[in-house]
Amino acid sequence: MTIMIPAWVDGTLTPVEKLEAHQKGLRHKAVSVFVLDGDAVLMQQRALSKYHTPGLWTNTCCTHPAWDEAPLDCAIRRLNEEIGVTGLSPQHRHHLEYRADVGGGLTEHEVVDVYVAETSADLSITENPDEVMAVEWMRFGELQKRVAEEPKRFTPWLKIYLRDHGATIFGDLAAATVS
Repeated sequence: MTIMIPAWVDGTLTPVEKLEAHQKGLRHKAVSVFVLDGDAVLMQQRALSKYHTPGLWTNTCCTHPAWDEAPLDCAIRRLNEEIGVTGLSPQHRHHLEYRADVGGGLTEHEVVDVYVAETSADLSITENPDEVMAVEWMRFGELQKRVAEEPKRFTPWLKIYLRDHGATIFGDLAAATVS
């Protein structure tokens, strides 16, 4: 199945095949979601079958919107498709841009709408094995510690989010863990 995502080609937003966007390092739209229970963040370990960054830990879910899909609709869709979660109300938290090498000659150059959804740890989760290997609730301070101690176990974009955008995405949670 060919997935077309919104990417900029010669300054014009154009539908581009997802893999091609990553091979060429094209600037493209993306959505990331963090599900929180107080100071705990629901993290996922990417499936080993993913074509880039397999087996790495990352935010609750992330993806590229379809060509004609609104970012919030995309966030809600991917929560269900990746981890089987429905009924949450993600709130837009940040709009950011980053560029990162994700291995295998592929580049993520994303313009990202970041969403946060509050819930409780008893949330019903059903991982899609094509997308997710495992999920884990991590306290925010513990997440920061683990990323610092074992950065190769985490996706490049997660490290960028925490380093450059943590206060905006996580607000008081990030401020409380700064020493």
